[in-house]
Amino acid sequence: MTALPPPLHDHLAAPSLAPMWTVLRERLERTGHAIRGAIVTDLDEDGADRLGGLLGRNLQRGTFRVQLADLDVALRSSAAGRGLVAVVAELTGGALRDRLAERAQSQAGREQLWAHLDALLVAAGLADQDWVAPWTDWLHRGGVLTRLSAPAAEPALSMAVRVIAAVLSGGGVSRGLAALATEHTGTAHGLDDGTPAGTLALRGLAFAVQAPAPASAAERRALWQRVGVSTDEISGTVLVWALRPPGTDRWSAMMRERAELGLVTHLTVHELERAPTLTAPGEVMHACENPQVLQQLSAAGVDRPVICTSGNPAAAGSLLLDRLSVRYHGDFDWPGIAIARRIILRGATPWRLGSDDYLEAAARIPEDHRLALTGRPETTPWDERLQSVMMATDVAVHEEAIVDVLLADLGAT
Repeated sequence: MTALPPPLHDHLAAPSLAPMWTVLRERLERTGHAIRGAIVTDLDEDGADRLGGLLGRNLQRGTFRVQLADLDVALRSSAAGRGLVAVVAELTGGALRDRLAERAQSQAGREQLWAHLDALLVAAGLADQDWVAPWTDWLHRGGVLTRLSAPAAEPALSMAVRVIAAVLSGGGVSRGLAALATEHTGTAHGLDDGTPAGTLALRGLAFAVQAPAPASAAERRALWQRVGVSTDEISGTVLVWALRPPGTDRWSAMMRERAELGLVTHLTVHELERAPTLTAPGEVMHACENPQVLQQLSAAGVDRPVICTSGNPAAAGSLLLDRLSVRYHGDFDWPGIAIARRIILRGATPWRLGSDDYLEAAARIPEDHRLALTGRPETTPWDERLQSVMMATDVAVHEEAIVDVLLADLGAT
């Protein structure tokens, strides 16, 4: 397609008509290049004379309503031999965008992305999880995904779902963040701060464990640790009491000595990854959720080994749980039940966590000391009746309230 003849180009490109062409460009881009309707423009004497010459009319200076169809016909009939869209593009610096088509394409791309997300969640076994709805709502409301192009959004979302599934199933807890990133993103830095996959995955994990959205680098590291992924090997720990490894190595001897001295030990990921056998064959360890409970158990002289996860097990706690046969007890409240479910689904067995255990524990709480359950009810797959019993009773029971029962189970006198 040839350019405008120079005399006509100079005639139409005069400064007096430039505002009109700018308004026309915006209008045509916004309406998908539709040649319909009109624009209103202000013309000085020169602009009125030039536009009037094109339209074959006698125009006066002032405000003028320009019909796009009339201007299109006049241009095609002139020496330009071209329609309004082509002429506006030449006079305003380049091809016009079709914003209607762009929006339609973007919408189609988004719909494809949401369908892809649904398929990912089903394939990962996450579709029925309670936290998925608020996470997907967060994704729909914008943020990371809306800033990514369609070709970049889909793989980032795929990587995020794989990471979330691995972490919640226990597939990411026995190694650090870099190893998790390498396996599921293809690079050791694929889950670093600021990466799309890392941001999407960590926000999903925050919803999964009912944690606030992390707003700083320190909070992001803490959240990774909370879900069992170590960002380093030495800062996070898990509490153990009376652990007596059977080995003849110096570390095992040291741990047995600490048990004899009645000392609680903080174990790091660094130490656990280098530790030999932790327990004798067939030995089962007990685990509790709250440090205050471990403190009371140790003060009572419990001689059997006990782990304390200090809430949701962090990287060190998860690594230790993965290496042992464990019976787990936690709080009878909804956050405590969510923690228990994650630990039990990883292979632990419940310890005093059935519906009858809950009813007996709730009955021990004096009426004037009872606290109602708060938060979203959690599923209890190890005892289907427990959820409904807790909802009907509506009493929170923390571990501290039944320490004497736990002590009896552990053989303390």
